Amino acid sequence: MKARSEDRAPYADVPSANTDDDTIRQALAILERRLGGAKDVLTSPQNAKDYLRLKTAALEHEVFMCVWLDAQNRVIDIEQMFRGTLTQASVYPREVVKSALAKNAASVMFAHNHPSGSPTPSNADRNLTRDLKAALSLVDVRVLDHFVIGASDVFSFAERGYL
Repeated sequence: MKARSEDRAPYADVPSANTDDDTIRQALAILERRLGGAKDVLTSPQNAKDYLRLKTAALEHEVFMCVWLDAQNRVIDIEQMFRGTLTQASVYPREVVKSALAKNAASVMFAHNHPSGSPTPSNADRNLTRDLKAALSLVDVRVLDHFVIGASDVFSFAERGYL
């Protein structure tokens, strides 16, 4: 029996819009599939920046991520450690150190997004990186980079000599 048009929701025949978020999710899935998974994507600093930008640039809130690496700089895990608000995320060095030890990581790359779109690090970003680097050095975990992700660009602490 065929449904009458008045029995259907008025939007049933309207195709769903392909939003930017959908496009980003599709791009990430394609990238991960082609390269064998998220861990295999991060084989160079540029690949890491591109991948992390795709993961976080469109978010409307800040997130702080750790990319944990083994002694050969192979990815152990990509972990979203903290979620914040539009303008900030609280990051606790104690929790970062605990995670590093739990993962048996030799090194780490940090990444966080700026929903404002500007990848310019704040003084708080610089201080946090310094504090995390000091805390992790006590347990022999090297900080390789900290990426600040904007809408269309990524700032690298290592590339600018801030580490």
